[in-house]
Amino acid sequence: MGDGRWRRVLSGVWRSIAVWAVSTLTMLLLAGALPDFQLQSDTGDDATTIAVTAAFGAGAFGLLSSLVWPLLVRLLLLVPALVLGLLVFFLNGSLLLLALRLNPSGRGEAAPETAVVVAAVMSAVASATGAALAVRDDDAYRRRLYRLADRRRGPGRGRGTGTGIGPGPDGHAGPAGPGTVFVQLDGVGHDVLLAAVAKGLMPTVAGWLGHDGAGPATHRLTPWRTDWSSQTGSSQLGILHGTNHDVPAFRWYEKETREVMVCNRPSSASELQRRAVERTGDGGLLTAGGASRGNLFSGGAGQLALVLSVSARRDRSNRSRAGYFTYFSDPANAVRTAMSFVAEVFREIGQSVRARLRKERPRVGRGGLYPFIRAFATVVERDVVVAAVIGDMLAGRPAVYADLVAYDEVAHHSGPRSRDAAKVLERLDRSLALIARVAEHAPRAYRIVVLSDHGQSPGETFLGRYGLTLGNLVRAGCGLPVPRRARRTHSGAEARSAVRAALRRPVEESAEEHRPPRRSEPVVLASGNLGLVSFPDVPHRMSKEEIDRRHPALLATLANHPGIGFLLVRSEEHGGVVLAAHGTEIPVDELDDEHPGPLADFGPGAAAAVRRTHGFPHVADIMVNSWYDPVDGEVLAFEEQIGSHGGLGGAQGRPFLLSPVALSAPVRDGGELVGAEQVHRVLRRWLRESDGPQVPQAARRPDRRAA
Repeated sequence: MGDGRWRRVLSGVWRSIAVWAVSTLTMLLLAGALPDFQLQSDTGDDATTIAVTAAFGAGAFGLLSSLVWPLLVRLLLLVPALVLGLLVFFLNGSLLLLALRLNPSGRGEAAPETAVVVAAVMSAVASATGAALAVRDDDAYRRRLYRLADRRRGPGRGRGTGTGIGPGPDGHAGPAGPGTVFVQLDGVGHDVLLAAVAKGLMPTVAGWLGHDGAGPATHRLTPWRTDWSSQTGSSQLGILHGTNHDVPAFRWYEKETREVMVCNRPSSASELQRRAVERTGDGGLLTAGGASRGNLFSGGAGQLALVLSVSARRDRSNRSRAGYFTYFSDPANAVRTAMSFVAEVFREIGQSVRARLRKERPRVGRGGLYPFIRAFATVVERDVVVAAVIGDMLAGRPAVYADLVAYDEVAHHSGPRSRDAAKVLERLDRSLALIARVAEHAPRAYRIVVLSDHGQSPGETFLGRYGLTLGNLVRAGCGLPVPRRARRTHSGAEARSAVRAALRRPVEESAEEHRPPRRSEPVVLASGNLGLVSFPDVPHRMSKEEIDRRHPALLATLANHPGIGFLLVRSEEHGGVVLAAHGTEIPVDELDDEHPGPLADFGPGAAAAVRRTHGFPHVADIMVNSWYDPVDGEVLAFEEQIGSHGGLGGAQGRPFLLSPVALSAPVRDGGELVGAEQVHRVLRRWLRESDGPQVPQAARRPDRRAA
């Protein structure tokens, strides 16, 4: 064995001893501080015996964490994610109790609740100590990264395999050209990003844009415009698979199957991905050795973690929860994330109480399971996805696409401009900084592209402003019974009066209320500020004329409502028509940016987006877009969200693309990036650029070895 290898072995042994010593000291300090944790017998022991007991307990706990914890995490994959945090604490505490029972002296003992605390502290301290020692030894740290990269690369992916891998440090295979990491900040609009940079909330992004004064910009910021359906399902399907054709909303009703498609439902996501692949004849953006992390769709990647479209498969290698194992197999990761999970739950409860005490408006309910859902999105999902991206870079994978959903989840309930959402942006910026730091140690250079799939538009809910839901308004316009509370609202009363007038019924309420047959009851679905109305008993898309014959007051009731901006329906005479207040009816083929008609407030491109959606096979019988205030940028969500997206109006339709200047510009000067499908073409072009001739990287000094 050469001198270099002996040095590495001795260095590793020394670090293990140092971690063990620090863990022993931590256990001694905790035994002195916690009354229910003791390392001596009831009659007392000398200091040497106590120290030996602590040393044995710390060593046994560390060994059990290394050997037993990965097996326990395998079992955790069968447990719902929302209870993951509590189980991490329980299992870690159980390992400590087992370690104390294995002590030959039999002196160590702790109350179960105390064991949980002691185990959490010891895991965190051991992890911090090991990381600090490894980082101080630069050579050891670099070698550790390459060993991890080799393990993740797997068999058959070494040198000379035709994968673009060339010789690397220490004789290892290393990729020749740069890879690309795409990080999606879900729901972060272009204007929100700029405001966060200006306020100093995102120093990493500010540095990339050259706003920190430390050097020239390394990235360029480009806004782009979503399709009418401004939501993750449509945008991400288009970005990863090249088409979002026939995705009219986040959820919609398909008459031939009598099913509601929901983009974040595993079966629906799988079907949408299948349709996209069938339409394009291509597997997706990530087919060439890529990785998909935390996304709705796979993009054709072979490496998957937390990907919804494959989560319904029974093949264990494709299970969505399999991505948890790599991260939580380290007990220190598990404890750190679990502690952050619990802290986030209490943070949300505190912020919700503060909002109620301050009587903030608008406001929506944030009780029930929401604190746990938020904690999962902002802590567990973030930690697992970021760790997976880091592993992909260390393995030298050519392309990685990851989605971080934290901001979108918080902004829905706290508002896109709220202090709560701003705090999330700060933490996301730290995740970007971590990814950038790890990229410096990866076996290949990486270009980091940050983008969003949509923004969010603030505003009160439709229910909050008018006292009834869109569904109740539609039912009232159809003459169907609605809850008494909805009937008493101004909107409900007007709708019922319009129905009676259209049916030539007396203004006074009759004893027997008009009740159309149940077969005509519509399916009303909401996707942010976009509403969809379908009549399930009619196998085709109903025309305006058919709707008027069946429900004479419905379209007029909706079009003239102050909370609704416009409707899209099919016309037997004109094809698609846009309806709005005061009897406005304009064929979609006559609308454009110069003659936008009732779409004028919704900005450039609105007419083209509506016209494209009109051609989808599964567009609803009636498409309803809420009112939009172009001055304040507010919409009225048909869901209980004060930050919403899904339709036209405001910041929701203006996401961003932050790309390295080393890549070609997304669009030519003066051009505009429109639609998720065009974003896909840009990302494809960048991946092709990375496959071409590359500027040679600076040579890294090889590790000298003695024979």
